[in-house]
Amino acid sequence: MDIIIAGDGEVGFYVAKLLRDENHNITIVDPREELLKMVESQTDLLTITGDSTSISVLNRARVRKADLLIAVLHEEETNLLTCILGKKLGVRRTIARINNTEYLEPENREILKQLGIDELVCPERIAADEIIDLLKQTAATEIFNFSQGRLSLFLIKLDEHALVINKTLNEIASEYSHLDFRAVAVHRNGKTLIPRGNDRFLLNDLAYVITKPDGIAQLLKLGGKQRIDIRNIMIVGGGRIGRKTSLRLENSMSIKLIEISKERCQQLANSLDNTLVINGDARDIELLREEGIENIDAFIAVTDNSESNIITCLHAMKLGVRRTIALVENIDYIDISQNIGIDTIINKKLITASHITRFTMDAEVLSIKCLSGINAEVLEFVAKPGSEVTRRLIRRLRMPDGAIIGGIVRGNSSFIAIGDFQIEENDRVVVFSLPEAVHKVDKLFN
Repeated sequence: MDIIIAGDGEVGFYVAKLLRDENHNITIVDPREELLKMVESQTDLLTITGDSTSISVLNRARVRKADLLIAVLHEEETNLLTCILGKKLGVRRTIARINNTEYLEPENREILKQLGIDELVCPERIAADEIIDLLKQTAATEIFNFSQGRLSLFLIKLDEHALVINKTLNEIASEYSHLDFRAVAVHRNGKTLIPRGNDRFLLNDLAYVITKPDGIAQLLKLGGKQRIDIRNIMIVGGGRIGRKTSLRLENSMSIKLIEISKERCQQLANSLDNTLVINGDARDIELLREEGIENIDAFIAVTDNSESNIITCLHAMKLGVRRTIALVENIDYIDISQNIGIDTIINKKLITASHITRFTMDAEVLSIKCLSGINAEVLEFVAKPGSEVTRRLIRRLRMPDGAIIGGIVRGNSSFIAIGDFQIEENDRVVVFSLPEAVHKVDKLFN
């Protein structure tokens, strides 16, 4: 696929790298010449210096022959105009990054589609949704739902309380005759492996598990996890994510929101009815104590500074908070953050990439989750009539190394994947895959 990415920062470059790894032809349009020279010296990506709202620049990028135009600049007006112009100039499909959630209303989406903007992605809205899901399932480090929760991906860190430590998958299966979940990956010492029957779970493993709703309780029990009752929340950072999260939760939970900017505090106080807005620096431990950190159940740090978010979460943990969530925009910090004990990491680059990548697949993909801390994805495919996955039992499929089927949704029913299961056309199938295997998995469902 020929793809043009218009960006002005790390999000555009991260999406470009991810799609390049999946063998697409990528052209990056960015206004900063020095930055593009650095990109060209380190990658084989084609770059064009210029403004993506310039018709001549888009023509230089051969927009007329492009399959997809992705606009992920910081200014949503530029993204919208880039997509409108690109569509008029002949690109087949457009995706725009936005900040204003008003555009996501069905009637407004239709207006934008008529203008030439096919898809919208709002990273801040998706981040707020993920935070809310995590507060509902407090025992998981990461969670993602497929097909309205008929299947879910859970990330569980195995500590000394986990009942599966030093046990193989075969031993666990023999102990428990019926399991409504399946481990699809283990991240250990910086490496990701797909576990087989004789592989053992070890202390501090990060286990990625596909589960049915009925399996969640037993999964958490074997993982040694207990649900935390979340009533009192402290949010640090009153930007879009902090504000959207507060708006969604303030009528059901007690929320204190700390923001360092006085001007923004005034804006937040006017838009939030049941949230206590506090002007201050959350890195000040005395301020946290004054605001009752000892009574807080969950601490969420979503400022624009990754280091501040990590530090404040560590302070909160030291002061007794049992659940911490940090916005960490530097991908290199994610693994470190997880290893030092921060429960959950949110990253807008991964969120944006997850939303965009599915539009580059040949098979029909309902959703993709780019996982935090490991270079892997979980995808929800639709099995097309006549595709290879519908012609063989799962155990006879030629699944590539680095990929595994976790579960299947058929109508309103969900199933955990076992060898003798037969996938049928129009089934929704959840697959864990390392990047090098995604293209081969795509062919199985097409």
